[in-house]
Amino acid sequence: MITCPGPSEIAAARAALVAADPRLERAHAQTPVFEWRARTGGFEGLFRMIVEQQVSVASAAAIWGRVRDGLGEVTADRVLALDIETLRGFGLSGQKARYGHEIARAQGEGRIDFDHMAGLDDAAAVAALTAIKGVGRWTAETWLMFCDGRTDLFPGGDVALQEAMRWVDRAGVRPGEKQACARAEIWRPHRSIAAHLLWGWYGGIRRGEIALEEPQP
Repeated sequence: MITCPGPSEIAAARAALVAADPRLERAHAQTPVFEWRARTGGFEGLFRMIVEQQVSVASAAAIWGRVRDGLGEVTADRVLALDIETLRGFGLSGQKARYGHEIARAQGEGRIDFDHMAGLDDAAAVAALTAIKGVGRWTAETWLMFCDGRTDLFPGGDVALQEAMRWVDRAGVRPGEKQACARAEIWRPHRSIAAHLLWGWYGGIRRGEIALEEPQP
């Protein structure tokens, strides 16, 4: 069973992050208590991440509902039992349907073992996931965070995180992936909690719940 950080662990990590990097104080002060973004793990969790990418929240929920209903049970065997056109009939693009087959085949052929991912360190786990066609680094890192409870990963390619980092540093330019990952090094060993904090802060600002002072030119 996946164990995710609880409220006391998250609170302690937030305090440690601010102590290590005072620039996070503003985000910390303006972001209320949050829970870990826990998701269903295994094949289902990874397939769902692929299904929901690059569409709106509402569209993602609707498409996933159709996929789940169409499959009956979200397993590798059920996905492989259906051809690409049938999967597309659930609302998937052809590419996402093919990626679903790729993930299912990887599990069936033993190239990925979701039941024993916890035995791999972060780097090895990311490498195992990204070896599957269609699974990029962002997908691998977020799956390991949400579905495997990993607490020291930072998906630097995430645009929302990059923008929140720009606000943290009161910078005029958003960092790229390499810059974001390098900037996040100071947040070890709590980089996943830092990501949750920045996502929460970003969402509050975008929804108009938090006022942001933009950097002066």
